Amino acid sequence: MGKGDFSMYDYRLIDRESELEILASLDGIPALSGTELKQHQPDLHLAILHNQTLVARCSLWWKNTPNYGQETLGFIGHYAVQDRQSAKALFSRSLEILGQHHCTLAVAPIDGNTWRNYRWITDRGEHPVFFLEPDNPPDYVEEILGAGFSPLAGYYSALVTDLNQGDRRLERVGDRLKKLDITLRPLNLDKWEEELRQIYHVSRIAFARNFLYTPLSESEFIEQYNPVRSYINPELVVLAQQGNAIVGFLFALPDFCLRQRNLRVETVILKTVAILPRKDYAGLGSFLVWQCHQIAQKLGYKSVIHALMYQGNSSLNISHRYAQPIRQYTLFAKAI
Repeated sequence: MGKGDFSMYDYRLIDRESELEILASLDGIPALSGTELKQHQPDLHLAILHNQTLVARCSLWWKNTPNYGQETLGFIGHYAVQDRQSAKALFSRSLEILGQHHCTLAVAPIDGNTWRNYRWITDRGEHPVFFLEPDNPPDYVEEILGAGFSPLAGYYSALVTDLNQGDRRLERVGDRLKKLDITLRPLNLDKWEEELRQIYHVSRIAFARNFLYTPLSESEFIEQYNPVRSYINPELVVLAQQGNAIVGFLFALPDFCLRQRNLRVETVILKTVAILPRKDYAGLGSFLVWQCHQIAQKLGYKSVIHALMYQGNSSLNISHRYAQPIRQYTLFAKAI
């Protein structure tokens, strides 16, 4: 069989939840769940079969992708393959379909938008996978590079082991925030949905200028957080409040992967920092990170991981002061 000969495969184009039931009954890789298809609403799901075995699958989005210069973006996500030959077939057919829908640049891996899973680990380092960190087989990176994709954006996670580190400038930021009547408080789990709605309001405004941003509904935002509610220590979710409104927040939670390895949970994962874009809130993000370190230390934790930061983001200014990189991630693209 030649490198481009994929005639042995049976291609299935799926846009209905009911059509996934047949795939779920087959041997091979796990089929996409009906729940994911319904929630993430891809424009098409592509499955590849060989001898009645599911050997590759992905989802494609092209209708509501974000603006990116003069390019028309197509997204490839929900990626899973059995071997390199099926990966070649999957990428080849995916690019063909996106091209038919007038896309000029394919971006992968991304499950429809940057609120969901996207990017792959490209430099694993020695630190074990941490709680809620997306993971991928190393072969996936070789497969996407082999398909002609190249890096579009880089991300990293970094570890802080000295939680006493500080900056006198942050004390001045704290004084300025007091004059603005901004106070910090923990998350109130008894008002879970009410708190999440305020966090959503800050997130959709604070992230609106982020790389490849697209809006997410409030209901899906809440659905994303509901599964982790039982893992949250409310003291590690710091809300900056001015009057009755939340103007910024920091979301962190313990690294429960340590417990799965029969180790003490001594690390906190700092997942998100978001601040409303006003000049008088300058420094609030750094101040929240500093507060998170202090709170984590007070609670008995030894380290904090700053997770999955975009290399072009201002949050790097915060992390560079305190943290050492432990992992690199990449989002890829290919011209069509």
